[in-house]
Amino acid sequence: MALYRHGDLLLKKVRSIPDHAKPLQHLVLAEGELTGHSHRIAEKDAARLYQSSQSMYLWVTVQPATLIHQEHGPIALSQGKYRVWRQREYSPQEIHFVRD
Repeated sequence: MALYRHGDLLLKKVRSIPDHAKPLQHLVLAEGELTGHSHRIAEKDAARLYQSSQSMYLWVTVQPATLIHQEHGPIALSQGKYRVWRQREYSPQEIHFVRD
């Protein structure tokens, strides 16, 4: 099982992407609200990104695809399909996503 942590993101290799997931026109997995930095795939044509109602999926089509962020070291992802989770924090007022 391939599992990667990249700052506030977690990626796990999966067998497939749900049919109802919609393709996105970018390769930004998450944007930082405070810094303007982003978790993204560096190589323009190395992957495709999909969004379902609850989850994001990344399909790495060309090896390697490099996941980058200005505050974290790069990660080379092998070909395959990944589910992407964003870390969340709980407080009594709300559950919100962590932002780099």
